Amino acid sequence: MPQHLAGCQHEPTHFFEEHLPDKPYFTDNPFLGLQIRKKTEALKARYIQANGPTHLYWLIFDLDLCGAALHWDHVGAPAPNITVKNPENGHAHLIYGLVVPVRTAPDGKSTPLRYAASVENALREKLGADPGYSGLICKNPLHSHWHVKEWETHLYSLDWLADYLDLSPYADKRKRMPEYGLGRNCTLFERLRLWSYRAIRQGWPEYDQWLRAVEQRAAGYNTQFQNPLQANEVKHTAKSVGRWVYREFSPEGFSLWQSKQGRKGGKIGGKIGGKISKGGGRPSLGEPWIELGISRATYFRRKKAGLI
Repeated sequence: MPQHLAGCQHEPTHFFEEHLPDKPYFTDNPFLGLQIRKKTEALKARYIQANGPTHLYWLIFDLDLCGAALHWDHVGAPAPNITVKNPENGHAHLIYGLVVPVRTAPDGKSTPLRYAASVENALREKLGADPGYSGLICKNPLHSHWHVKEWETHLYSLDWLADYLDLSPYADKRKRMPEYGLGRNCTLFERLRLWSYRAIRQGWPEYDQWLRAVEQRAAGYNTQFQNPLQANEVKHTAKSVGRWVYREFSPEGFSLWQSKQGRKGGKIGGKIGGKISKGGGRPSLGEPWIELGISRATYFRRKKAGLI
């Protein structure tokens, strides 16, 4: 184990319980739908939501084959922290814990999310796991129905997992991630976020009207996936993006941001607003990025991509 990459040692099932969402989805039969209750109630079910809406603590893989709980060793994959096996058919969920959770909320950074998606996709391929598994709920390792075994007691860093994997297919950031697992979340999040930044300024709609528009846009993007996300996942992403953008992009906040950016411009060449260069040279082309509420670099990057 690379010591500089290893996380602290934990009892994985205890860590699993400790970091469950406060009100997770749960069910005894996924075909009968999901419910939401407090964690203490949800823990009684066979299936439970492991990751909350803002942080990814677990990478979870669904292997529908006999002997799935040991398959990782046959293919040279890292040892899971937990395997949860169905005693009836040998199928299992392989669960890998992250020592530093990945923030998946709208205010999170896209680069760590994409890196996590790259690791997840590469590990899924190595394991031969089901690409159609969304990861929303998993076999509950704290339920007596399953055969549960703990393997690696140290939580993983993404770098440690990456040591086992080939991430080169995902190195080009201009390409979208494969449209399953976190790749779908990345694509939906990015497309919805970028659309929202511009759409919110088209009349500054009331919150309810705005949220409906974001949900409709998210549902439209989701239908373009070969294996769409579940409706409740899409709705949650839309609600998170909609709330955050509505709060951060209010008319008042946008005006305040413009004022701050204008003051940062200061005096250039004795003139306010940078209309004349320091040496008294040619006039400025203006600063349209201020009006759009984005940085200069982002403005030209989006303009080059045809987004402005």
